[in-house]
This record gives sequence, structure tokens and C-alpha cells, in this order.
Amino acid sequence: MTRSQSREQAFALLFEKSFNPETDMDDIISLSLENELIEPDEFASMLAQTAWDKLFSIDDIIEKYSKNWKKHRISRVALSAMRLSICELMYIPEVPVGTSINEAVELCKKYATAEDASFVNGVLGSVAREEKLADRSGSDAPEGE
Repeated sequence: MTRSQSREQAFALLFEKSFNPETDMDDIISLSLENELIEPDEFASMLAQTAWDKLFSIDDIIEKYSKNWKKHRISRVALSAMRLSICELMYIPEVPVGTSINEAVELCKKYATAEDASFVNGVLGSVAREEKLADRSGSDAPEGE
């Protein structure tokens, strides 16, 4: 499985979790595997779990950089994509900044609207610039990127 596919699975898990915040992420992963909604993938599971474990910090970053937008006004797709990318940007340094942002934008293009994709790109670009992450190239696997 490519890293892009892993991210898409992690995105789906985060999106599902946004509808079931009381359910443990491990249970969501297990049910998704049992129902063959996702394939077994360590990176996807780790990414979804880390994003959820760091949710409050990640959401604080989203609120800080999504100027004039309250979190409850952001679509669940855009929010899930940003949570995923910010998790990578802040907690998984081997992932290149540009790759993480681009993948989040592509997920929004696929599952939401062009406006969501543009919004996500702007917020994540601001996070990368302001948090001084823009120069980080990382060493993410090139496959599927």
C-alpha cells in the first residue's frame, strides 16, 4: 500500500471518528477492518490514532490559523484532512511538508469541494510558514506521492 493510500485510510478513520467521538479509535479501526472498509496498514492506524490522541493540540492549531472561521463551521471532510496533515506536520517529522499539505488538499478535492481544498491549502500553508516547517523535506517513501 502506498503512503497516499495509507493517508486516505487514516482520513476515513478520522472522518468516521468525527461522527462517533465516544468510540475508541481502536474499535473504529477494528470494525473497519472486520467490515473490510479498510485494509490492514500500520501507518494508517498509527496516523489516525496519533491524530486523535493529539486532537486538542491539533484543533487549537486549526482554530489559530483558520482566521475568522470557527471549527464548527468547517466541513467534516476539511477538518479531517487538516487534522491528518497537521498531525504529520507536527508529530511525524519524516513526512515532507509539501507532501502532507498536497495530500490533504487532494483528499478535499476528492471528497469535498474546490472551496474546501483551497481553504485547507491556505490554512496548512500558514501553519507550515508560521511554525517554520516549510523547509523540512523529510524522507517519506516516494511511492504514490
